[in-house]
Order: sequence, then C-alpha cells, then structure tokens
Amino acid sequence: MSAEIITVLEGTIYAGFITSNPDHRLFAKILKPGDVFVFPFGLIHFQMNIGKTPAVALAALNSQNPGVVTSANTIFGAVPAVNPDLLARAFHIDKELVTKLQKDEWVNPSDLNSFDSTSSY
Repeated sequence: MSAEIITVLEGTIYAGFITSNPDHRLFAKILKPGDVFVFPFGLIHFQMNIGKTPAVALAALNSQNPGVVTSANTIFGAVPAVNPDLLARAFHIDKELVTKLQKDEWVNPSDLNSFDSTSSY
C-alpha cells in the first residue's frame, strides 16, 4: 500500500477517497487540468473520467511496488469463501446475492493486457 498523488493534464476527472472507521467520510472533487489530488496511504480511492473527451493524469506513488487490493475480488473471491451470512449482514444484502457473487469469476485487474474503458474496472 502507498500514498498516491495525481495531477490532471487533460480532461475532467472525478477523484476521491473514503476514510477508515468509524467515519467512512468521502472526500471527493472534480479535477480539471492543473489540479492536484492526494490519496492518503491505505485508503480506498477512485478516479473516473467524467468528461466527454479522454482524460490524462500523471500519477506518482511513494513506493515502486505499491501493491493493490481490489475490494470486491478480495471479499467475494476469497478462498475459502467468507461465510455468506456474515457478508449478507455486513453489506445489508440478501444471502442469495452473496452466494451469487461468491460463485462469480473475479478477474485480477493486473492480469488484464490492456485497459478497456467499458469494463467495470
């Protein structure tokens, strides 16, 4: 895990992060060229192009091997599976949905050869 900083060079990016327990507070901003945003160490964060043209951002990390944790893959793709009753209660969803998600094949985004902007990653 590492901290990350991005500088938008082109386009419009919606970026943010969520603080840890107990607050789970969202800090987010719409970024335009020249804007800079810092993602603190170890927090769930995101970046999304919300413009009508491609976006370009320069990203820097404080580690040459920052690692990655994809939340859905980790939680629903665990081997052995996490108890579905526990996940249903934690996410306030039906146990049947948890079971379906646990049966899905979870792709490791780092295994993808190229980024597909239409994918859910």
